[in-house]
Amino acid sequence: MSNYLITVNEEELHVNSSDVDALDSINVDAKNLHVLDNNSAFQVEIVHSDFLNKTMSLSINGNMYDIKLEDEYDQQVKKMGLLAVTTQKLNEVKAPMPGLIVIVMVEVGQEIVVGTPLLVLSAMKMENIILAQGEGIIKSIEIKKDDAVEKGQVIIEME
Repeated sequence: MSNYLITVNEEELHVNSSDVDALDSINVDAKNLHVLDNNSAFQVEIVHSDFLNKTMSLSINGNMYDIKLEDEYDQQVKKMGLLAVTTQKLNEVKAPMPGLIVIVMVEVGQEIVVGTPLLVLSAMKMENIILAQGEGIIKSIEIKKDDAVEKGQVIIEME
């Protein structure tokens, strides 16, 4: 018997497969159901569904509900903390290749996050935007516009 955690508008419900099998429902069409529960009738319309992320929006008797479904595997992964987002603290940025600094897009004291554009490096007739691979605050910038850099040279130090 499978156990599910269903989150409905921030409220969590624990449901097992026998609960699902016990539902008295009839498919009206591809997006509409008629459900009976405790002598009450419910008109259910599937407004939006994202099966990859296991989410959907339902209209039940005209009221909207956002639903997220987690099976036993999803619950175990969540419990183990494997979905926790981790960020890497950045200590320094090094030139990935030899080239010429075209523009520096940050300044000392600026706080950066992953993906922040740092500078443009011209190498082999191409301009490459160098992005932050971690987060931190810029302590010093060791280069300036039109400087030539070597591969592995420290170009920005972080706090």
